[in-house]
Amino acid sequence: MAISDDWGLPMMLRGLLSATIVAVCIAFSAAAESLPTASLAEEVGLSAQRLKILDAVFQSEVDSGKIPGAVLLIVRDGKVAHSRAFGYQDREKQVVMKPDAIFRIASMTKPLVSVAAMMLVEEGKLQLISPVSSVLPEFKDVKVGVEKVNQDTGKPELALAPAQREMTIQDLLRHTSGLTYGQFGDSLVKQAYRNANIGAPGDNLAAVVSKLSQLPLAYQPGTTFEYGASTDVLGRVVEVVSGMELDRFIAERITRPLGMPDTGFNITEGQIGRVAEPQVDAATGKRPPMRDLSVPASWLSGGGGMVSTAADYARFCQMLLNGGEFDGARILSPRTVAYMTTDHLPPGTAISQAVQGLFGSLVPSPALGQGFGLGFAVRTDAGRNPMPGSAGEFYWTGSSGTTFWVDPNEKLIAVMMVQVSIGRSAYYRSLIRNMVYQAFAK
Repeated sequence: MAISDDWGLPMMLRGLLSATIVAVCIAFSAAAESLPTASLAEEVGLSAQRLKILDAVFQSEVDSGKIPGAVLLIVRDGKVAHSRAFGYQDREKQVVMKPDAIFRIASMTKPLVSVAAMMLVEEGKLQLISPVSSVLPEFKDVKVGVEKVNQDTGKPELALAPAQREMTIQDLLRHTSGLTYGQFGDSLVKQAYRNANIGAPGDNLAAVVSKLSQLPLAYQPGTTFEYGASTDVLGRVVEVVSGMELDRFIAERITRPLGMPDTGFNITEGQIGRVAEPQVDAATGKRPPMRDLSVPASWLSGGGGMVSTAADYARFCQMLLNGGEFDGARILSPRTVAYMTTDHLPPGTAISQAVQGLFGSLVPSPALGQGFGLGFAVRTDAGRNPMPGSAGEFYWTGSSGTTFWVDPNEKLIAVMMVQVSIGRSAYYRSLIRNMVYQAFAK
């Protein structure tokens, strides 16, 4: 069902906006969003009056200069209940935010790659119990880095210990592989990651994964939730098993069938003018470092290399909420989606120090009422977490500010697209949660 003309009409006003206007609230046009639209927010159990609070809060964030702009999309009962674009797509160039603006989604790439892997599982081409080395032989004898103090110098040094078991495909999906990221923390293993120059100019995914296989693991496989390069390795697994490059597999098997034309690893020349940019940080005089999308990526990062729009990502979420099918395209079986969105961390799984220090309310621990499935954080308890939500929901987020969640109990999808520094992401993840749930009328 296409969006009615009532939702496209406000876009005619764009030409009347002056450069001094710092925000617009534009509903999605039929070309940008083809999900059915609720005629009134109350039709799907939300309050139009309370949604005005959400709009006012995000407008205030733009007016105060805290964010350049944002695009928000709320879907309930399969219908768009609220969709708004605020502020600037590029504040410095005074480009007004568009509803179809393209954002760097960073780690929101991970759910897409995880779905790609599970499609291969469903086809019998991949097994969760299989060692990663059965697909990527270079991981066969990977060692674990253990820091020990040199008795002569008194300084820590890195020793290599054999892995007690090999990492599996399931480990990649739930981040218990032992792989890490080099930028968070200063352990000797993380220093080794930084020195390896992962993702150097010209590196493709195969080259990146080859470098990773030569580095020590941060933890014994299966013992510790450590956020890292697991999904990049998983992306290479998808390539080898399918015989297709990762971008082609995702395009042909996921984004095209689901009608997501603005989601991928690179953009076309015609899309350049729709890219949302972070604003200049007053403290540094520079924009937060983010990938220049005008330059094609050689490394198809399954962990964080894709771009998308709010409308596109909502379609992906609706497929998941529907149990693997949307708009006539069956991507996964309902049982597979249910399995992916169940906690896969064994009781007593350790959480790495880096995750504990950086993740805040994202930490997948029972103390915060959540765990981690196959590509998604999953809510196991309605309480315990400082962010509102429901048991059974699943979600993830991106370091550049984007976030989404799917709440099956409430038949709810929410997508927030914004480009901010990693230090500001947590604030806006919490803010959008509070604003969406306060808008419920029933």
